[in-house]
Amino acid sequence: MSFLRKHWYDIGFMIAVFIVGYALFMHADYYSFSFLMWMNFVTLLIHQFEEYRFPGYFPGMVNVVMYNSEQPDRFPLNTQTALAVNVFMGWVVYLLAALLNVKAVWLGIASVLVSVGNVIAHTLVFNIKGKTIYNPGLFTSLFLFLPLIIYFFIYLTNFHLASVTDYIIGGIAGILLNVIGILKLIDWMKDPSTNHFFEERQVAPQLNK
Repeated sequence: MSFLRKHWYDIGFMIAVFIVGYALFMHADYYSFSFLMWMNFVTLLIHQFEEYRFPGYFPGMVNVVMYNSEQPDRFPLNTQTALAVNVFMGWVVYLLAALLNVKAVWLGIASVLVSVGNVIAHTLVFNIKGKTIYNPGLFTSLFLFLPLIIYFFIYLTNFHLASVTDYIIGGIAGILLNVIGILKLIDWMKDPSTNHFFEERQVAPQLNK
């Protein structure tokens, strides 16, 4: 588990490379809803790599900027929480949306709304509160999440894939995932005495509080 806490984002990046490589080699149907949902999963994996590996200082940034933490390497966000939020919640939801695709359009909507939450957080919230022009996750939010979000809803509209029920259930699920699956989970799992702390590179450069 210790290895997973330290390298889940590296594993995720390798999975993203494999999925893209497989799609290219197998000449996937690039206009299918299934392909769109797999690329949705890929954008998440690359986004997480930007946050936690390169440049990778998202944990320390969010702890300082959002929570005014005196322990930016472990409180309130720690490596155990990051694993739970990003893998056990994020990967599961996005992967299921890809596997089920048209069989659960509402789940696709919910996963894309998590991406919407990330775009808002990285482009506005973190930069405004941190008084910065860049934070880890911003690049992929603007150049991966945002284009896919726009294309996703255009696709649903053009092909009439989503029912009113899909939009309602997906909208509610998306809000719950953003609030409970991310924000509340960080709060519930916070522990100032935890030994699940981030590496120095994931904290630096520390932002002024």
